[in-house]
Amino acid sequence: MAFLGDLLTSVADRGRALINFERFASNRRRPLDKLCEDLLSGRGEATGMALAQAVLEDWQQLDEAGRLAFFRLLQERFGPDRERLDAALQHYRDNPDAEAIGQLHLASEPRRQELFRRLNLAPGGTHVLVRMRESLFEAMKQEPELKAVDADFRHLFGSWFNRGFLVLRRIDWTTPANVLEKIIRYEAVHAIKDWDDLRRRLEPADRRCFAFFHPQLIDEPLIFVEVALTRESPSRIVDVLSEDREVLSASSATTAVFYSISNCQEGLRGISFGNFLIKQVAEDLKRELPGLDVFVTLSPVPGFARWLGPALAEPAELGLTNEEAALLMQAPAEIAAQDEVTRARRDKLLGQMMAQYMLRARTSSGRVIDPVARFHLGNGARLERINVGGNLSDRGLRESHGVMVNYRYELDDIEANHEAFASRNTVVASSSVKKQLRPATK
Repeated sequence: MAFLGDLLTSVADRGRALINFERFASNRRRPLDKLCEDLLSGRGEATGMALAQAVLEDWQQLDEAGRLAFFRLLQERFGPDRERLDAALQHYRDNPDAEAIGQLHLASEPRRQELFRRLNLAPGGTHVLVRMRESLFEAMKQEPELKAVDADFRHLFGSWFNRGFLVLRRIDWTTPANVLEKIIRYEAVHAIKDWDDLRRRLEPADRRCFAFFHPQLIDEPLIFVEVALTRESPSRIVDVLSEDREVLSASSATTAVFYSISNCQEGLRGISFGNFLIKQVAEDLKRELPGLDVFVTLSPVPGFARWLGPALAEPAELGLTNEEAALLMQAPAEIAAQDEVTRARRDKLLGQMMAQYMLRARTSSGRVIDPVARFHLGNGARLERINVGGNLSDRGLRESHGVMVNYRYELDDIEANHEAFASRNTVVASSSVKKQLRPATK
């Protein structure tokens, strides 16, 4: 990859020479919109690569206001060529054959898509474009109409980062330090405290970590998953991450637990890798360790507390009494002061409300509310078990009142489960989860 990067840089340098250094330096003083127009003018490959590098370097020097102005420029001046589109439409009306359809398709494409393609040819271009989309997300908070520009990014990234281009690599204690440092930084579910904590997650025989990489983002993981090899499905994250746990030999494990999945590149938000990652890792682990026959997650439920709080304002609609609702609304300090019987009663209520949240609660558009649930259910998993007290960290209590869940991936049932969820919005769940539902209210 270093050789390829050097080769691309040398081509860009040759482009500068072909342009003529003085004229290139003059071009660099031109506004970004002029440089972008020059890049789209159809120059030779080396010249185009040099111009692309100039555009990207100038863009990286812009402040927040300058980047917002650049995105406005992309939206307003680099959309479809109106004259070309009108001509293509007229040609299609006159003669709606395959050639006319092809011309119409090309004419309707925003010019910024071709601009992004040409920028992507510059050395490091893919990396800068991913960062550019990160900045676009911030700009869209001020000007939501920039979503048209984001739609073009997402369209192109969906092709550039499809599964065929991704490389699965195992991350272990021998992985280069610059990659390990990013694993620490990007961990989004259970924070890695320090290098010793990372070592406990990578080095033991019963631990695995895998990441997807892209050839154009050298040493930058796109997404990674941490796996614990166990003899049973865990119900508490502390048992997985404990410093004092018993280390198993990999060959004695029967269960692979996906306990953390972290997306690493904000600029690739909405580009799905996780479904490929889980299936690929499950297949690789099964080949390495034929004794594995259970594949489950130990997952957070980040939307539960946000849903439950407002829902408790109308306890009867959840089948709860006012006294039960008050018990569920107690703060952690109040709960700790309660007797064991009261705490057990509250735990039971939490399990029932989690079943309600997962199986019955929906957004205004009819979707399952929880984003992690949508991910795993959409990938064909089954909601296997509700674990009250699964994560008693500050974050776990804040987001889900400490509740976690297991999703189970039965390799023979994945397609049927996915179809049920995708076509009918059906949450496939175990009988133990369904039994925790309270009778439906009117």
